[in-house]
Amino acid sequence: MAKPKRIPAFTPYYTEDQAAQVRAAFKAAGLQEGDASVSDLIVRATMREVKRLQRKYNAGKPWPPVPAGELRRGQRTMDEMQHRNEET
Repeated sequence: MAKPKRIPAFTPYYTEDQAAQVRAAFKAAGLQEGDASVSDLIVRATMREVKRLQRKYNAGKPWPPVPAGELRRGQRTMDEMQHRNEET
């Protein structure tokens, strides 16, 4: 039997309030927006942001792919949390 293809994964870390809002948004509008799961909502929103960043910082073009394992792993540091703007 063939081994199932592994999907490269990310684990976003949310505060309790953020996670509650993600669940609430999915429950209230996910199905109407075409999301079959919270993961669908998160992927769709993330890719929308990636496209915005491509337009702003890379002339609208995709960046070269970054292989799994090349990014720092784990939760944000306290310093990163203090300098983060999640309101935009």
